[in-house]
Amino acid sequence: MTTERLETHESESAAEAAAGSRRERRWRADAGDEASELMRYLNRHCWLVAGRDDDKIAAARRNEAELRRVYGRLGWSVHIDRDVVRLRKSPPARAKAYADTAPSAQTCSWFFLIVAAADSLEPDIAIGTLVNAARSAAADAGIEVSNDITERRAIIAALKLLDERGVIERVDGALDSYVTSGQENSVLLHVYHTRLLHVIANPGTVDAAADPEAWLAQVSREPDAARRMRRALVDDTCVHTSDLYEEEAAWLSQRVRGDDGQPLADAFGLKLERRLEGAAFVVPEYAFRHANELGPLAFPGTGTRGHAALLISEHAGTYGAQTDAPGPGWRGLTEADMIAALGVLASEHAAGRGGWSAEYSDDVTHLAQDVAELLVGINALRILGANVEADAGVAAGSPEPAHMWWFAPVTGRWAETRTGTVAVGAGRHRRPIPTDTPETPFLQELT
Repeated sequence: MTTERLETHESESAAEAAAGSRRERRWRADAGDEASELMRYLNRHCWLVAGRDDDKIAAARRNEAELRRVYGRLGWSVHIDRDVVRLRKSPPARAKAYADTAPSAQTCSWFFLIVAAADSLEPDIAIGTLVNAARSAAADAGIEVSNDITERRAIIAALKLLDERGVIERVDGALDSYVTSGQENSVLLHVYHTRLLHVIANPGTVDAAADPEAWLAQVSREPDAARRMRRALVDDTCVHTSDLYEEEAAWLSQRVRGDDGQPLADAFGLKLERRLEGAAFVVPEYAFRHANELGPLAFPGTGTRGHAALLISEHAGTYGAQTDAPGPGWRGLTEADMIAALGVLASEHAAGRGGWSAEYSDDVTHLAQDVAELLVGINALRILGANVEADAGVAAGSPEPAHMWWFAPVTGRWAETRTGTVAVGAGRHRRPIPTDTPETPFLQELT
């Protein structure tokens, strides 16, 4: 009798341990609406500073435990105090596409030269004092300076980036006036020295100046496939099945709807959309007022470029080739066919009020390049061909005729025609558009 009871107790203990393990794996999002809204905002704006974002800083302090728990599942960290909230994200997986829309290399160089110089200066300084200190830092680093108007433009662009982050703020004077005048006392600045400590989100252990490629490889490395997938869904427009390694594809197949992906979407107040071709976290319509709240690249968007991108995506969904596609559901157009189609669309939409801008209508090649930049930026287009890598994005100058423009399956969720249909499936097969308004993909700037 005693032996039976012991065996029963051991069986119950084993069952409880197994259940506990399952509960640990199947985490649950406890974020309320306030925390979800705040995390969506932080994904787009990685800095909250006192005096400008007091309400959001207070919300971060109230929800600190949940923010750390959710961001911890992405391998990100968040610093929270009364003066500043700083989300430290990993580098973007699609680094080339991000770099194509990032500030210029000269602006980025001055950004960090100014940060290095500001550390040893007084809190309130004239712009000339800061710039001269930054030039000294450039000389120490072996960087040539020219003191011309192009360099001053880069300096002002860098200062505006620091002002946006609340690290070095303009107190008096117009930053742009320094570009033309170069007067050292034309602008008064205030340096927040404690915030300088949070500028570099991923310092790493490799010397970035001595070996930048090794440094980037180190800070970008993430061996955990599940964490890579969580980051991609939260930090990019969508995930394409055709891009995934075996472990990543297994996670998408087995865990995105269940114990991992769905709770993560819930934590951010997002909707999980899963299809055979991939998956996306989608922002509900009620969660934003303007598309630019979601990121720097809005699609569908206003203006000639946005409208042209929408129509050429529809055209590709209807007439695009499928042979040698990057994956199931992708549609391809040759460069010549794409430019010809844009030319026809330009002639149809150039005239009248609200028509396409003359800049684009008169130069379809320019329009094609800007449309490509938009669609590559939101992970909805690949330009493949001779000497072009799968993630290379838009080549400088006019693309070679041999290049193929491959439109991702996700473009079909917005591709409306005049008859009210969406191009899907093989050939010209179509299905009706849903009666509800399509929701906009979650895309935010990476900073």
